[in-house]
Amino acid sequence: MLDILPVPAKTETSMDYDDDFEDEMPDIEDYPTLVSVVRFNKLIPSIPWFTAVGDPLNRSAHLTARDYMERLGFPDAFVAEVENWDDAAYAATNPDWNSDWWEAEEQLRMGLTTQALELMSEEDLNLALTHVSATASEIITPAVEAVTDELGIEDQELVRAAIGSALQGCHQAALVLAAGEEDTHPFALKYKLFEQGHWPIAITGNSFNIF
Repeated sequence: MLDILPVPAKTETSMDYDDDFEDEMPDIEDYPTLVSVVRFNKLIPSIPWFTAVGDPLNRSAHLTARDYMERLGFPDAFVAEVENWDDAAYAATNPDWNSDWWEAEEQLRMGLTTQALELMSEEDLNLALTHVSATASEIITPAVEAVTDELGIEDQELVRAAIGSALQGCHQAALVLAAGEEDTHPFALKYKLFEQGHWPIAITGNSFNIF
């Protein structure tokens, strides 16, 4: 399953979310994959969101990106390092987005949802994912805004795209855990790029654009 690191000290906000999460799911200990989602939720504040955008990818990030592309079904794609916010804006709005890539991710999302629903009720799954989304939004939105404000980025559409991409990454990673999948799943691999402070934007044409 996804790597779960030591849980950081809770902020007042994360304590509220964690308490609500577990209070609303009193039998959570009966569902091991939901326990993993709760632990994942606690870790979201510890991720260095977007702090390494524009930095060269290290060897670990390159290997993770390569594994993601191969496991998603795009072994011939190559990593394209995005160097600045202007290039990120182009990559994020490029009309030549690979529709096969989007479809592959959507098929994985639906498959994970089906697997998760074999382990828990739809109500419990939706509740868990809602909590993850709430925590992620609370943490990621100010993190992205802080980075872009410091650099004088005024393109609010780009800011929203960055936030939305990271929120989607959290949702996908939580689904991996809820379904009991391993850390070699493509969504887990993509999330690892976020964990390293980068923004895996999209596969455009034959390029996996990573900021």
